[in-house]
Amino acid sequence: MPDRAVRHRSRTALAALAALSCLGTAALAGCDSGSDSTTKGAAAGHPSPAAAPLWDRSPKSIAAVGDSITRGFDACSVLADCPEASWSTGSDTKVNSLAVRLLGASGAADRSWNHAETGARIAQLPEQMALAAKEDPDLVTVMIGANDACRDSVRVMTPVADFRASFEASMRQLRSAAPKTQVYVSSVPDLKRLWSTGRGNQLGKQIWKLGICKSMLADADDMSASAVARRSAVQERVVEYNGVLGEVCAKDVRCRYDGGAVFDYRFTGKQLSQWDWFHPGRNGQARLAEIAYRNVTAARPPA
Repeated sequence: MPDRAVRHRSRTALAALAALSCLGTAALAGCDSGSDSTTKGAAAGHPSPAAAPLWDRSPKSIAAVGDSITRGFDACSVLADCPEASWSTGSDTKVNSLAVRLLGASGAADRSWNHAETGARIAQLPEQMALAAKEDPDLVTVMIGANDACRDSVRVMTPVADFRASFEASMRQLRSAAPKTQVYVSSVPDLKRLWSTGRGNQLGKQIWKLGICKSMLADADDMSASAVARRSAVQERVVEYNGVLGEVCAKDVRCRYDGGAVFDYRFTGKQLSQWDWFHPGRNGQARLAEIAYRNVTAARPPA
């Protein structure tokens, strides 16, 4: 996931549990208050009916935020965005994006928006969330964090505390303008697996030398102790980022994390871009769309 200069993862709950979540996370959660009749029924000693789940499995509009993956970078041509191939909002029939699966082709064209930006890091997410909120979508998809780990060196990767602060700020930004919008959060992919898979392609390794994800991909064939330690440090940081995404999302009753599904997905050469052998190609974007659709439409959130 290159910087711009290179262009390079609802709760079905009882009413009491939903209410408890609201009390603990009022700043993030867009919880609805009970009606007068419900309150009176409870006060009279009559059990209130279970509240309907806050998670709508059939959203009617979608906005996407995130980085180069959601922009379809390198999915169609070398070092270029291809938003029509985006897993979230794309129109490419070979991808069959989340928006197309949920809204149909015409609905996706009219009621989906892609505010992701190639090279974006978590610090830019609040601004993207503000743009997404203006669309008043039923659902916002989030895939962010790869560029926070993909830096020129391990030393300058985004600290975990800063990553958490930026994601919390992003959720507050969305909630201030769109309190009932649902959020689907994808985990950050396993960058070490992408390195392991892509390093067998000589063309891809030449593209990597342009500066794509140096912290993981630099000196791709170097198996010295220092190189192995460097790649392990990047992978550990990605795991920590995913922990943050899951923890912050869990505090919001209208947020659903993928449970690590994207991180756990075993990408092969068939799913990687033929241009850089690191970003998802159309096949990989289609797999991401499948994962998202399965989780968004599931009766329960991922374990």
